[in-house]
Amino acid sequence: RPDRNRPEIKALEAACVDSGLSAARLLLACGALASSYDFHYNRFLFEHFPEGTAFPAIDVPVLPTALPRAEVAAFSIDDASTTEIDDAFSVTPRAEGGWRIGIHIAAPALGFARGSALDAIARRRLSTVYMPGNKITMLPDEIVQTFTLAEGRDCPAVSLYLDITPGLAIVGEESRVELVPIVANLRHHDIEPVFNDDTVHNGGPDFQWKRELTLLWDLATVLEAGRGKAAGNEDRIDFGFSVDWTEETADGPGRVSIGRRLRGSPMDKLVAELMIYANMTWGKLLDTSGIPGLYRAQGGGKVRMTTVAAPHEGLGVDCYAWSSSPLRRYVDLVNQWQIISVLQGTPPAFAPKSAELMAAMRDFELTYAEYAEFQRGMERYWCLRWLRQHGRGEVEATVLRENVVRLAEIPLVIRVPSMPLQMPGSRVKLFVERTDLLDVEVEARFVQTLAEPDPATVDETGFGFA
Repeated sequence: RPDRNRPEIKALEAACVDSGLSAARLLLACGALASSYDFHYNRFLFEHFPEGTAFPAIDVPVLPTALPRAEVAAFSIDDASTTEIDDAFSVTPRAEGGWRIGIHIAAPALGFARGSALDAIARRRLSTVYMPGNKITMLPDEIVQTFTLAEGRDCPAVSLYLDITPGLAIVGEESRVELVPIVANLRHHDIEPVFNDDTVHNGGPDFQWKRELTLLWDLATVLEAGRGKAAGNEDRIDFGFSVDWTEETADGPGRVSIGRRLRGSPMDKLVAELMIYANMTWGKLLDTSGIPGLYRAQGGGKVRMTTVAAPHEGLGVDCYAWSSSPLRRYVDLVNQWQIISVLQGTPPAFAPKSAELMAAMRDFELTYAEYAEFQRGMERYWCLRWLRQHGRGEVEATVLRENVVRLAEIPLVIRVPSMPLQMPGSRVKLFVERTDLLDVEVEARFVQTLAEPDPATVDETGFGFA
């Protein structure tokens, strides 16, 4: 937002006219911008973190100790980069047969209250910001490390217990605030080679936690069917980005790697289904207790946030209150305060018809959407860096519609004006002629059609199921 009366700004604008370059391109060429990444990242900070990303000095709260200790051995399941470990699970045999399944959620709401300095920080940021190679956490690292469900510690948690029969029928539920012993932090890269679609269906090697994971996956399958949701997405690919900041490239610091994994893996399903069940159960708890919460609702294809329990048609549940990620999202932290008030019989942090609760909901919805848009933009940016890094000229892609395609190797969707009309699902070969790291655009030329879709994989709209 330059002051156009300053001589420096007049000089910059004159130089842009003389050079025929935009301000960003001129500053990058002059070295005033260290890299195209700095341009995108700092522009985001200018809009959303004008004071920078550092946290003010805070007093780290003392972990609550006057809580009952759960007689369980809980474990978490996350990827290798996760530091904000919000959720863990436990499996305990019942004397009468069956099991008691524990869903344990980290409880930072026990460490600081609404209106505190830490609440002000979380209320300002509203969510952790994710992007390839970096993240901006909602809470200071000292707080995350205090309340994350770290291996080898007894951690404060809000727990939901499900009593299930040997036939996987749920016959009892109980919610508690307690200390939970975390005995393991399982990581995807260690577990997926021995616990995946092939091993759960065809058998596989024995390993620690196999019995627990298999049981949770069986339960997740039952819960999924109970929501009226058939298994799906198993043929979809999820892409994971990692950036090695120690490497320097011609485009600036950072060498990107883009990995692929099948969506809907057994681990994905068991975590997702148990989180959906917990969010549904605790949403109902707030509703029946007359305590306001923040809900995600969907009707007519539109997702919205509301302070009133309402169905989420996409998930097939009567209500859905985000409460499983209180270290990462302010909505979940708010709901956790409310849930704890019900379980401990204390006044809620937000009273019914609270104007502050409505304001927090509106601010979260806007900010969360902006953060998500930034994440998508940075993933697109790093896709272009990947193309340049690998010297890609010819690439393969799948036609989505008209002249829009998705590249095969990376999650990049682009337009190809030169491509003749193709059936959705066709595979084509393109030649990448130019990539622009400031505008984050790709110019590609159609080369040839490689294959048309199998009619058996195309639905009645003409679009492929994959």
